[in-house]
Amino acid sequence: MQFQQLLYFVAVAETRHFTRAAERVHVSQPSLSQQIRALEKELGAELFSRARGNIALTDAGEALLPLARRILADADTARIEVQELAQLRRGRVRLGATPSLCTGLLPDVLRDFHDRHPGIQLLIEEGGSHDLVRELARGALDLALVVLPLPPGSPALRTVELIHEDLVVVSAATEPAPGTDGRVHVRDLRDAPLVMFRHGYDLRELTVAACRAEGFEPVFTVEGGEMDAVLGFVRAGLGIAVVPSMVATRAGRDLRVTPLARPGLRRTIALAHRSDVDPPRAARELRRVLLGVGA
Repeated sequence: MQFQQLLYFVAVAETRHFTRAAERVHVSQPSLSQQIRALEKELGAELFSRARGNIALTDAGEALLPLARRILADADTARIEVQELAQLRRGRVRLGATPSLCTGLLPDVLRDFHDRHPGIQLLIEEGGSHDLVRELARGALDLALVVLPLPPGSPALRTVELIHEDLVVVSAATEPAPGTDGRVHVRDLRDAPLVMFRHGYDLRELTVAACRAEGFEPVFTVEGGEMDAVLGFVRAGLGIAVVPSMVATRAGRDLRVTPLARPGLRRTIALAHRSDVDPPRAARELRRVLLGVGA
């Protein structure tokens, strides 16, 4: 049983005329009649009573008609849904990002994307770069914003550098300003009480590595938090923290932002996806928007 045969059958059933049915479906009348006969042969029953000048449905035809209409309607619905997906009217994007990027970069970008494509569902997963790389590898994410360089032994991913971001020091506005002359040197962190992120956080690893390069181990007053918790502990006067500049600009007036003295600390954010699989259409569109941020 072919889709085309059902289309011809419904046309004859609705027009009760083979010639008019052939005109409706844009096929010659002999071809239409041949396909109807082939359908009847396959089903083992006549579908039409062909009295001269009168085309009527048989009992078998009456039974087939609602089923054929449903099949054709389902096929039309499938066509429309696929077209809508292709045209970005519907779909889903699974995006991974570090918590600092969810706080700093993504709100404006995702608002812009949603305004353009309100039918696209956005699923965001927060995590460290190590975790996000694993999720990309197993196909749980379409795209991820990760910090370069990738962890050793990472799977084959295609990455594009997106932004280079300075790190800054945040402290409670009610506490004395850290550092001297409006700047903080990494060496100034030797005796400073630090509020530190949990293990596996890219910012933790970067900060600790910078301190060790200066010959000392940093002292943590509080450790183990995510971005919002770290900022909250700093506001409470428990210590200072090294955070991305994008996060600091959104932190509010109750936090003081102090730049790091040259050469400072920077991180490189890249957009990554699996190299062996093309992202879905909606994900490719979000990728284009994100790459525009770093242009």
